[in-house]
Amino acid sequence: MAKISTKEEMMKTDAFGIGALNTGFAQYFINDSFLKPLTGQGEFPVFNVTFEPGCRNNWHIHHATTGGGQILLCTYGEGWYQEEGKEPVSLVPGTVICIPANVKHWHGAKKDSWFSHVTFEPPGENTSNEWCEPVSDEVYYAL
Repeated sequence: MAKISTKEEMMKTDAFGIGALNTGFAQYFINDSFLKPLTGQGEFPVFNVTFEPGCRNNWHIHHATTGGGQILLCTYGEGWYQEEGKEPVSLVPGTVICIPANVKHWHGAKKDSWFSHVTFEPPGENTSNEWCEPVSDEVYYAL
């Protein structure tokens, strides 16, 4: 799939749609992201998260004593995923990322493409999210 350079193109062709501006978590993102719930907010919430070009979330950790973590199902455009201490992974539609609990990581769009992924957190015990420092421009733009 080619990079998606405009919001209009994204809105016309993304199967899930981009949802609303993600104001509730904006402090943990560089640039704009959009959030669309795909299920209710009950026991197993699933979201479509859309990132504008250059948007990425801060480093963060999904804590759990058992279970937990996060799963990303990449659906549209191109993005990046990186775990602390590891090389970044290029994300394209069809990429599945299984993030174990207690692993520091970040994810977001490439600098020249819109990007969407469906995300959910597997059930676990004593789960919580910890938001950490932003991904620096130096690190991000070197990708």
